[in-house]
Amino acid sequence: MKLLHWLLIPFQTFNGIVLQLGRAVAIVAITLMVVAILIQVFFRYVLNNPLPWPDEAARFAMLWMTGLIAPLAYRRGGFVAIDMLVRALPERAAALLSLVLLAIAGVVLGWGIDIGLSEVTGFMSRAKTASLYYVNLDLEWVKVPRQWMMMSFFVGVVLLFLVNVELFLRSLITVLGGRDDLADLGPPEDEIMAE
Repeated sequence: MKLLHWLLIPFQTFNGIVLQLGRAVAIVAITLMVVAILIQVFFRYVLNNPLPWPDEAARFAMLWMTGLIAPLAYRRGGFVAIDMLVRALPERAAALLSLVLLAIAGVVLGWGIDIGLSEVTGFMSRAKTASLYYVNLDLEWVKVPRQWMMMSFFVGVVLLFLVNVELFLRSLITVLGGRDDLADLGPPEDEIMAE
């Protein structure tokens, strides 16, 4: 049991820190997404002269927001789940079922990491976005590489996998009867949640 707690601590600590940073960046990303959409609405419907970049900028921000907030939602149990069976089972049996489901999720997420890596390093990663530009070190406007957008998928799946490992270890500890020693993963009291 102590070995499992020893294995859990690094994942729990890393996820606790990184996912809070990801949450902060996701809040900035959704703010930028809304600003880009409002700019596009103004230029398209008020001035009747749509800009080429706000749609792509909003998509860029949305992808990063999703990639950074999904692992935190997964860790806190914030995804939609049909958990009638788990709630009907005794605690240890429910944890055993969770172990099986988390193992399956781990395999799928491992596959997702492979897909994400190929999206970032593969042939299409050399493509550029259609209308999103940034200023490089030579002070020239250049198109944003597509891999910057696809990196959000890779980062999100890697973080989901790390959360999955943490949840697997927590379920294993619960199956072995050590649930009382586990820290609560719920949101802090002062955090605003959409419920």
